[in-house]
Amino acid sequence: MNTHPFRRPLLLVSLLAAVLAPRLPNARAAAPLPVVAGVELQPFASQVRRLIEATDYLGAPFSDAEKQALAAAMELPDASAAVQKLQEILDAHCLFGVNINPEMRVKVAQGMAKAELSEAGWRQFLVKVQNESGTTATLKAVSPNAVKLHNSPAGEVANRWLELQMFDAQPLKATLGGLKVEYRLIQLYSRDAGKREARFSFNVGQGTQDLGFRNEVDVLFDCVPAREVTLRVTDENGQPTTAAFLIRDSQGRVYPSQAKRLAPDFAFHPQVYRADGESLKLPAGTYSVEFTRGPESIPQTRTLTVGAGPMTAAFQVKRWIDPAKFGWWSGDHHIHAAGCAHYTNPTEGVHAPDMLRHCVGEDLKIGANLTWGPCFDYQKQFFTGVDDKVSTYPYLLRYDVEVSGFGSHRSGHLCLLRLREQMYPGGTSKDHWPTLCLNTLRWAKAQGALVGPAHSGWGLTVNSDELPNYLVPPFDGIGANEYIVDVTHTVPGPGGKLVPAVDFLSMVDTPSVWELNIWYHTLNVGFRTRVSGETDFPCIYGERVGLGRSYVKLDGKLNYDDWCEAIRVGRNYVSDGRSHLIDFQVNNLAMGTAGSELRVSAANAKVRVSAKVAARLDDKPDTALRALRYDKKPYWHIERARLGETREVPVELIVNGYPVAKKTIVADGSLTDLAFDVKLERSSWVALRILPSSHTNPIFVLVDGKPIRASRRSAEWCLKGVEQCWTQKKKLIAAGEMAEAEKAYDHARETYRKLLGEMAGD
Repeated sequence: MNTHPFRRPLLLVSLLAAVLAPRLPNARAAAPLPVVAGVELQPFASQVRRLIEATDYLGAPFSDAEKQALAAAMELPDASAAVQKLQEILDAHCLFGVNINPEMRVKVAQGMAKAELSEAGWRQFLVKVQNESGTTATLKAVSPNAVKLHNSPAGEVANRWLELQMFDAQPLKATLGGLKVEYRLIQLYSRDAGKREARFSFNVGQGTQDLGFRNEVDVLFDCVPAREVTLRVTDENGQPTTAAFLIRDSQGRVYPSQAKRLAPDFAFHPQVYRADGESLKLPAGTYSVEFTRGPESIPQTRTLTVGAGPMTAAFQVKRWIDPAKFGWWSGDHHIHAAGCAHYTNPTEGVHAPDMLRHCVGEDLKIGANLTWGPCFDYQKQFFTGVDDKVSTYPYLLRYDVEVSGFGSHRSGHLCLLRLREQMYPGGTSKDHWPTLCLNTLRWAKAQGALVGPAHSGWGLTVNSDELPNYLVPPFDGIGANEYIVDVTHTVPGPGGKLVPAVDFLSMVDTPSVWELNIWYHTLNVGFRTRVSGETDFPCIYGERVGLGRSYVKLDGKLNYDDWCEAIRVGRNYVSDGRSHLIDFQVNNLAMGTAGSELRVSAANAKVRVSAKVAARLDDKPDTALRALRYDKKPYWHIERARLGETREVPVELIVNGYPVAKKTIVADGSLTDLAFDVKLERSSWVALRILPSSHTNPIFVLVDGKPIRASRRSAEWCLKGVEQCWTQKKKLIAAGEMAEAEKAYDHARETYRKLLGEMAGD
């Protein structure tokens, strides 16, 4: 998460100027670029903020001191002085100064930045643009030394040692803004080490180059050679493994550079994943290396000094917990190999070995790699209906499907897991699928699939942080919207036996109140949908796979089909991986066994709830994260559960959606046995949670054999939800499915009216 302190005290300006003067790495004996006067501060400051965000994103940030100086300059009461100070700070990072005259002629001069590149790596520099013409065209950079993609004569290849590109993606704009002065980013890659010279020119369209040599500048670079660093990576038991490495130099720049990464390294990650014995190239210097292996590991940081030759560095991961030792296996049922942050060239997304590498590096045992709209016809080739061949026990990768970008997706995306066939009958691609969710669910359940809505909270927005709450959301999104209808239906499963149309709701990747509220209400009227954790990588979350997880209990050897089946019966808890609710049971009934149903008499309705509980917080609170509203990412995170300034978090006992008891634990990673005794007045569902970090599936306690009818208000909410959902979704249904849709919604209305009549209490 990037934060930029743009409201620092004014006195920082003079102090930081003194701090920066001797340390700017770019200072050299070159004429300063001219300071442009008459610039309006507000739009200029906005452009500078986007520039700072872009350098953070690219892994080549300004130093903290520079950010503070820029922030302080923006607060100066004298706008002219503020504009001048901002230029003085930024100009030191400019490799080029570009002037566009009123006739849109472009000339260029070398700036003050140190002309240093890295072998086999990218560097980012600023380009100062003095825009006298006010043009909003695209600024283009050209060099005859840039590497061509086609074959070139040998002598020409030797001179084409460079690659370059202007960075004009978000948060920057693709074109110039028309300001008198602004700053752009140019990225340069060196194929070679040593001294190399390159010629550069700039233009804003054909014919805009200035006359003579004023549009060209020759720059002599010192290309620092990289060193081969071999990594020895072991787990907590000393066995070879894969881990995540975040490598920064003394200026905070990320290595290898993110600017031009290709799989298996993802350009949208600052970290890379390396297995034992693999290597990477780093220029000589000193680096800070943070290494982890998923949320169950303890982040470690060490200093790595790279010298003149090849070297080997050893890293051993530390754990604070290993749920697999207790038979609980982690998995993320919603990741993607294409779309969103993934590139579409040179291939349409990435391949299975790349995704498995990331799963192993995050110690994620199951990865459900879902093919969806983007690149569907390319990625569909990898579906087999069994584990992908790259799987290496206990790390299993399976290709399945998310109905997203096609079919019924506007009524709610569907995760279809454990498919035997991936293509809906009637076509070979994604363009012929049903527009009614229930029709897709019928097809998937007939082949024994595990099914449920993705990113459940989208479309269920409410202006409340109460849980449960009784506000009717708009049902206008792509989350668990038509679920309010589908949960009332049964459909034929394998062999024709009727089974619930929906198995689970997805949790962790949307705001917890929105996700949990619809689940609580449907549990309160007697339905038994389970929950499972997902990340929607790299769409909702691109930071890493497994930010949302299911921990599934299996008695035998881990396999994908049984892992899915355990979610269907609710033998799992969801988590961000930073807290764990292990072996949850009521009396002697373990969650997910015997239908999760415990029968007691009214005379014996006092039950004991128990579990092994663990969580881990850093010693010091993350105040920035804690200050975020619950509808701001990260939606689920153990930090949000911290009690005040302590290292404690609450474990809550939930009965019919409400906390009825609470105990605190110290989130130091230790495993604690907890127990609650509670008297149940009526049939109820019971669960444990550390909100918003982890949540068990429910155990259903039936008192005197009566069904759960916990809340009249929940039944009313569900009925209103059906009506609201129909107002939003009926226009999305194909004409040929309209009669079925009307029948499906009528069935839901009738079901909730019947349940409403059975409610005795609130």
